[in-house]
Amino acid sequence: MDSSLRFADLGLAENLVRTLASAGFVTPTPIQTQAIPHLLAGRDVLGIAQTGTGKTAAFGLPIVEQLAAMPSRPGPHSVRALILAPTRELAVQIDEQLKRFSAGLPLRRAVVLGGVGMEPQSRALARGVDILVATPGRLLDHIERRSVRLDLVSHFVLDEADRMLDMGFIRDVKRIVAMLPKQRQSLLFSATMPDDVAKLAAGLLNKPVRVEVTPEVVTVERIEQQLYRVPAADKRRLLLRLLDDPEMRRVVVFTRTKHGANRVAEHLEKAGIGVAALHGNKSQGARQRALGGFKDGSVRVLVATDIAARGIDVAEISHVVNYELPAEPETYVHRIGRTARAGRGGMALSLVEPAEARLLAAITKLIRRAIPETPLPAGMPAPQPRSAEDKPATADRRGREERRPVAAEQKPARRPRRRRRPGPTARSAAA
Repeated sequence: MDSSLRFADLGLAENLVRTLASAGFVTPTPIQTQAIPHLLAGRDVLGIAQTGTGKTAAFGLPIVEQLAAMPSRPGPHSVRALILAPTRELAVQIDEQLKRFSAGLPLRRAVVLGGVGMEPQSRALARGVDILVATPGRLLDHIERRSVRLDLVSHFVLDEADRMLDMGFIRDVKRIVAMLPKQRQSLLFSATMPDDVAKLAAGLLNKPVRVEVTPEVVTVERIEQQLYRVPAADKRRLLLRLLDDPEMRRVVVFTRTKHGANRVAEHLEKAGIGVAALHGNKSQGARQRALGGFKDGSVRVLVATDIAARGIDVAEISHVVNYELPAEPETYVHRIGRTARAGRGGMALSLVEPAEARLLAAITKLIRRAIPETPLPAGMPAPQPRSAEDKPATADRRGREERRPVAAEQKPARRPRRRRRPGPTARSAAA
């Protein structure tokens, strides 16, 4: 990227460039440099980029400029630009950035998402909005209540398309797209491009320009990674020892399950550490309070499921801890990318038990490097190596290592099974 390039060089209006400069945005990122000129020209765009690359500004700035230039305002219940996001956190984050970009402009925005009451959202939609950021399920709820109409949408953005499909929103997305005008500008952004996303893009976009950045490699190179091999039963103890380091100022700890996140958060809270849990079972208010405390520094540690792997953008996260490795290796890259925002570096620590060996192998294959191993702190037992005869351990839903089967000679003899007398089947008895 040309470091001398400025937002004014991309064709944005002068007043928008001044707003960006006052907010600290001067040099565009690669995805912004590639996408903004095409969007200002009215082209559809297929963008390959993950959170942290600046894609919200890439699609948000042209939309703000084009809508502000229109003389008319939206009518009751109507929407001019629709942005779909897979998670509540991402929807709120997108709206917050659009608020900064549109400061001083006569544009009305609204956010509709689950976990909060519908009536305030319905009142906002009743006036008509220029830009609506929504999660698919709650938007369909409002459509069924006739709180909103989509027949006047001129700009449509599908963000995090691969995540949208992973979460099972494909039918909802298709229902929403079917309600949009045929004549519109459409954008699709996705961190990856599997076949199902490519098929969705083909039906959604009209002769799109493809813009792509590959942040995975850059992210991995910017982040210092360390690996601790530790028994499952000692992970909480190790986490507390690691958090003794004052350099761990703002930390995200990732678990695989909601219950696991709660248990880790409770353990840290009992140890006197400022902590909050973030996962799908939390109400929207609780999720926003957790994120708010994490952003303002009153919460030092955020324990989260992968709802936060691509759904939050918090500045100056010093460390990411993989308390449990993710089931998908790509998620590892998204997780550790929380600590390498806006060109900064960061630290990612992984606590790996023996049952996670296959998950670790898949991650190292994806990132094409071995993660350096760090010895456990003094006084902590190392995991016991297995012999070749041992069966590989598996992990239960809580991530704990299962015990090895008892040897055959140690098993008690089985009692002979008693034969049952033939009797009526359940179905015949019911008849």
